[in-house]
Amino acid sequence: MTLSANQLKTEIIYPDSDGKPMAESDPARDYLIYGVETLDIYFQDRNDVYVSGNLFIYYKKGIPSAVVAPDVFVVFGVEKKKRLSYKVWEEGGKVPNFVLEITSATTQENDEEDKPKKYSLLGVQEYFQYDPTGDYLNPQLKGSSLVEGKYQPITSNLLPDSVSSIHSEVLGLDLGLINGELRFFDPQTGKKLLSHKETEQARQQAEQARQDAIPRLLELGLSVEQVASALSLPVEAVRRFVQE
Repeated sequence: MTLSANQLKTEIIYPDSDGKPMAESDPARDYLIYGVETLDIYFQDRNDVYVSGNLFIYYKKGIPSAVVAPDVFVVFGVEKKKRLSYKVWEEGGKVPNFVLEITSATTQENDEEDKPKKYSLLGVQEYFQYDPTGDYLNPQLKGSSLVEGKYQPITSNLLPDSVSSIHSEVLGLDLGLINGELRFFDPQTGKKLLSHKETEQARQQAEQARQDAIPRLLELGLSVEQVASALSLPVEAVRRFVQE
């Protein structure tokens, strides 16, 4: 029996996972999740922006070893959808426009030497690094922009409230450090971008503050209706408080 050429071909496998943990430490995992969530929320109304992290990006068809897995990355000009891995040739040749790596003891050398070379060759426009512990990077937050095939440092700014920040032209956002903690900021509003968890915490705090204000406003002589209007609460909610 003679096998055809197609039968002799071996299928090329592009694994979706290497079986290793997502991150080696709590800070690395926490900031990875924060970065992906906040950017995903920020670009949620745009169907041509894909945000992900710790996902295999295969950049050469037929060569599974040609792969990178940035901690956080953003691609403009591709469909927003769930992916098990990202294959550049299936995405119209689009590579990440922005990459953020969370640096640690085991990734420092790779983040500082190997990855910048790969990312620059791929054409990643901006490459940022952040060290949650402050032990491996100096400064703790770095940003670089691709200029004529090489990364050039992006100048950081010290804001009046002692927040050190670096502007990302690609994202249209500022990456800043508050007491060493990485946060994204909208430069137009100055507001910090929140993760899903932080958004819920802020909602609960605001709700509690409104509840706490009810008795004070009632003591000032405001009616139930006036209190409800002032605190943007349903009238029934204020009445239930009075009845309790």
